[in-house]
Amino acid sequence: MKIAPEGMPTIIIAGLFFVAAFIVWLTTKNQILAYLTLAFAMVALFMMFFFRDPPRQGEYLPGRLISPADGKVVIVRETEDAFLHKQKVLQVSVFLSPMDVHINRIPISGKVIYQQYHPGKFFPAFEEKASLANEQMHLGIETPYGKVLMKQIAGILARRVVCYPKLGDEVSAGQRMGLMKFGSRIDLLLPLGTKVNVKVGDRVKGGVTVIGKMNGN
Repeated sequence: MKIAPEGMPTIIIAGLFFVAAFIVWLTTKNQILAYLTLAFAMVALFMMFFFRDPPRQGEYLPGRLISPADGKVVIVRETEDAFLHKQKVLQVSVFLSPMDVHINRIPISGKVIYQQYHPGKFFPAFEEKASLANEQMHLGIETPYGKVLMKQIAGILARRVVCYPKLGDEVSAGQRMGLMKFGSRIDLLLPLGTKVNVKVGDRVKGGVTVIGKMNGN
């Protein structure tokens, strides 16, 4: 199983706690230390599970939007955003629970023309106010079909977002965009007229599930 490199420090720390507790338990045979050792082992195994980075391959056709993350669709609605000149846009939001793969992927091929980090709070990522108040990273992509804004939004557990592409980079649908540590959310802001194939409550798979199609100019 491939592990995201960003998760290795966390996994190593959890593993060291397990090893230390196990060594002490071997010496003392203390029952409480036995339970503690088991707990550290479970934490280390969960960290390996959480930071898993499975291979993904979808059908990346022109104009097709691929889900940027694993999770549950929690919002599909019209809204406004300054990146898209305060025009009406379509928002599709995917909530990632701690059990989901947290690798994020580019939803459509294009060029990164905007990137901005926004410090903030840590409301539960499934709450609507998280889109405005929480810590987040914004990535704006220009495509032949219009502009797309992708928001990595930290949640009540997430305390760090990782974003690989830089301003001016050419990006391809399905490529690894970054990750978010623990429960979090991805917002996609799309031009009106985008045909969306998902609804609230649907489960989607990052890099695979087709969530919509953008119309050309």
